[in-house]
Amino acid sequence: MNRRLQVAKYVFFDWLAAAMAWCIFYIYRKYTEDNGVFSHFESVWQDNKLWLGLLVVPVFWLALYIVIGSYRRIYRKARLKELGQTFFVTLIGVTIIFFLLILDDIILTYRSYYQSFITLFFCQFIITYSFRLIITTATVRKIHSGKLGFNTVIVGSNGNAMKVYNDISKQEISSGNKFVGFVNVHDFRFFKVEQYIPHLGAYKDLNKVIQDYQIEEVIIAIERSEIDTVERIITELETTNVLIKVIPLMQDIIFGSVKVSGIFHTPLIEISPDLMPAWQQTIKRAIDIIVSLIAMILLLPVYIGTAIGVKMSSKGPILFSQERVGKRGIPFKMHKFRSMYEDAEKSGPQLSSDDDPRITPFGSFIRKVRLDEIPQFYTVLIGEMSLVGPRPERQYYIDQIVKKAPPYRLLMKIKPGITSWGQVKFGYASNIEEMVERLRYDILYLENMSIAMDFKILIYTVLIVLQGRGK
Repeated sequence: MNRRLQVAKYVFFDWLAAAMAWCIFYIYRKYTEDNGVFSHFESVWQDNKLWLGLLVVPVFWLALYIVIGSYRRIYRKARLKELGQTFFVTLIGVTIIFFLLILDDIILTYRSYYQSFITLFFCQFIITYSFRLIITTATVRKIHSGKLGFNTVIVGSNGNAMKVYNDISKQEISSGNKFVGFVNVHDFRFFKVEQYIPHLGAYKDLNKVIQDYQIEEVIIAIERSEIDTVERIITELETTNVLIKVIPLMQDIIFGSVKVSGIFHTPLIEISPDLMPAWQQTIKRAIDIIVSLIAMILLLPVYIGTAIGVKMSSKGPILFSQERVGKRGIPFKMHKFRSMYEDAEKSGPQLSSDDDPRITPFGSFIRKVRLDEIPQFYTVLIGEMSLVGPRPERQYYIDQIVKKAPPYRLLMKIKPGITSWGQVKFGYASNIEEMVERLRYDILYLENMSIAMDFKILIYTVLIVLQGRGK
């Protein structure tokens, strides 16, 4: 499947629809002002506002579609859902265009305003959805006929796994699942489903299987006797970007957002992989970029002053750089102003404590007011971190935390942050137990992610900095 080509189709026809809708609307506006406009139609094409609109308006629509996530999961579109989404977005977009762009200086009546609004709305909606309906219908037909499909792996090896495989394979209308193989949960001498699809390993190998076979969908079809492992299976999968579906018998033990994936297909419950709506994810990233740029500019004197203070406090580099584990387990370099004496970890990784002799007097001050963290605005700017998110840890400590609290791996589903709910509550962790305790709040953040929650955490972080209550 060529995803880029599919996205390009939607983008091109969305642009074309916006341009066509603008032209029709503009001609309509001219006609309401002058009924004889068609006798000197060349005047319409000579109007600069028409061409300015053709340059600006389609770009506006494409930006709006990107913000609300229209081009994500491009092969998973449903025509009815597309209808509702297009209607809603068109209503928002037309309202913005109508009140922000200067259409004409001539005001006839309020009735003409309403008519213009309705005309622009229906032109934009009907043309846009018509193009989308054609593309989506063609794609859906290819999926239903088996020409397009999604690499799928089954978690489970016996009765339920075999039933799911047979049900999906024998569907008259294909759901698009192309079975690559299965992974087992418990070890048995004989796996029933192995007579149909290859055995790819145990569920603990899921991450490697997903990467090696480019898996897009995972179906959990374990037995009731294996239900005690479902939390560990979900934890393994949460750090990936695959679509997760489960058989109905487990719906009472799966937490989070779930929905039925189809009516005519095998009944499976889909676990939503998105922690935030697409438009909020876009806004969150935009806030990260804007705030980081402003902070790096406004705090330039603070950067210089802190750098001088670090240099004068003890010998060694001004910045302390350390490898941390980020989103999806990908390592990155995190930078901080050095707050400890040089070679503080020559004996191996150690966590700091309240009376840690390794911390310099100046280092103690900058840790309290979080000045040691401000170099991380650059890491946020380049996209390796976010303003708000779980604090990143070293692999050495992650290995220890996971032994006591396996759900810690869920935190790798999102970018780490400069501040977090757990950081606001606990500050720097002094031991593994405090890291596990802090995890409760980071998991709560994960389950309640929103722009509003980010603002609350940022406000409390600022208050802690101003009051010098940092730990």
